[in-house]
Amino acid sequence: MPLEVLPEWMANLEDEDAAFIRRFVLASGSLKEVAKQYGVTYPTVRLRLDRLIEKIKLGEQSAQEPYIALIRRLAVDERIDIDAAKLLINEYKKLKED
Repeated sequence: MPLEVLPEWMANLEDEDAAFIRRFVLASGSLKEVAKQYGVTYPTVRLRLDRLIEKIKLGEQSAQEPYIALIRRLAVDERIDIDAAKLLINEYKKLKED
């Protein structure tokens, strides 16, 4: 039975994230097997999975605080550094308090 409604946590994922999830499931959750398929090391795949987990968590939080979720997603994708993300989030929270 095909999905008629895409779960919200999947809506923000990129195609390559979905492909990674597919390989992970088909490999019965074996990161070692996924690493072999991609031709990379286990720690590389573990890092990719950790980032994907963070994206999914952020997708769930984005409805509540879209700006904060965006900043966190940029940090997870390494488009901005963690210190800059923390600074932006803290300043945003200060503005909201006023």
